[in-house]
Amino acid sequence: MPADPSATLLVDGVWEPGSATFDVADPATLRVLGQVADAGPEEALAALAAADRAAGPWRRTPAESRSTALRAAAAEIRAQAEPLAALMTSENGKPLGEARGEILGSARMLEWAAEEARRTNGRVTPDAAAGPGLVLRVPVGPALAITPWNFPASMLVRKVGLALAAGCPVIVKPAEQTPLVGTALVRIIAAAGELPAGVLQSLTTSRPGDVAGALLADPRLRKVSFTGSTAVGLSLVRSTGDHLRRTSLEMGGHSPAIVFDDADLPAAAAAVAAAKFANAGQSCIAVNRLLVQRSVHDEFVALLLEKVAALKLGHGSAEGTTVGPLIDFTGLDKVERHVTDAVKRGATVAAGGRRWTPGDPALTGAFYEPTVLTGADDAMLISSEETFGPVLPVYAFDDDEEAVDRANATDYGLAAYVHGSALARVWRAVDQLSFGVVAVNEAFPVRPELPFGGMKNSGLEREGGTEGIDAYLETKSVAMRL
Repeated sequence: MPADPSATLLVDGVWEPGSATFDVADPATLRVLGQVADAGPEEALAALAAADRAAGPWRRTPAESRSTALRAAAAEIRAQAEPLAALMTSENGKPLGEARGEILGSARMLEWAAEEARRTNGRVTPDAAAGPGLVLRVPVGPALAITPWNFPASMLVRKVGLALAAGCPVIVKPAEQTPLVGTALVRIIAAAGELPAGVLQSLTTSRPGDVAGALLADPRLRKVSFTGSTAVGLSLVRSTGDHLRRTSLEMGGHSPAIVFDDADLPAAAAAVAAAKFANAGQSCIAVNRLLVQRSVHDEFVALLLEKVAALKLGHGSAEGTTVGPLIDFTGLDKVERHVTDAVKRGATVAAGGRRWTPGDPALTGAFYEPTVLTGADDAMLISSEETFGPVLPVYAFDDDEEAVDRANATDYGLAAYVHGSALARVWRAVDQLSFGVVAVNEAFPVRPELPFGGMKNSGLEREGGTEGIDAYLETKSVAMRL
């Protein structure tokens, strides 16, 4: 591990400070936490060259050895969970309990990837007239993992673990808002796994477009895995040019939650509040539209408001904090724009609806009160745009078909939530919802064992589950004449 904390570029097995740096700040206080190296195209291409050199030897490394390396890294992440969680809270703003859960979840993801390393099986086809055939699964090659700021540990580890398990060298580009915890995790994985030079590399940068552009223009890069906004994800697809490469995209969402009249209303209210206000609503799978059956609407809203009233704003490291700041004031401006538009169009602010002014003068970040809007309708901006903040609009519906149709009325298809008790009714909704992830009476549907990804403009391919490693493998057919 480098002595210089600004040495955050891992290129060809060497930690480097780079020729320039940029600041990383605490979003709750705006206090500068430190500086990290600011990579550019030159460092990016050096990393790609190293990954290309490492691809052959890493591919030939036995799957059992790759699995052992990932297990060692997972164990070390568990051992360092507390300082890693504190670091995440300081640069991301989420409450310490949420950060701790994300770090431990990241260790589980590495352990799952370690298991998958030994299960990249092909198959043998029956003898034909000329002989048998083989179907082989081989590593796609050097990969680029572009990770987001809202889940800076779990999204990075999930991509890195599956790439390394498959036999692909991987270059990580952590989000510029949260490079510290990403860098710390890369250090742990590289050191604990005793990875050869070039197999895992990391580029911190305030110029993600320049770095990604240099890599995307080079045919040696064979795979891109991106988590972030739909606009950026679509630009990556358009940038393919003359070189086709495998691309995994996990992009924006506009998640609906449906509450049927036979749901366990107190449990559903708790689950909806958790799924909405975790990470201050800054999640692609956060509930963005709450559809409640009209016959239980008022009762359910009252239960929901009780849960919202119990939330506590503050610095993520403060005792009892359940909602931290937004990542920046650009995000806060969008939240305010959505609330203003909704109220102008007839919505009622049932809770929150304002910037939060803390008693502590040190808390100068972008805080917004957890907000519930009733009387929402489909013409409001919040009904079609992802808010990415702590605002929950509530819509009333009359019958099941209406609920599903309105839930599906979006260009996005990442996650949806269904709360109800009648199995046949719930199953019909699950079957008809056009979303890659559906949670039934559940607040947090992300598990290492389940594939994660979206339909429509929410993404391509899947991460996690037995399908996750497929994104880093090519299929090769072998016809044999014996």
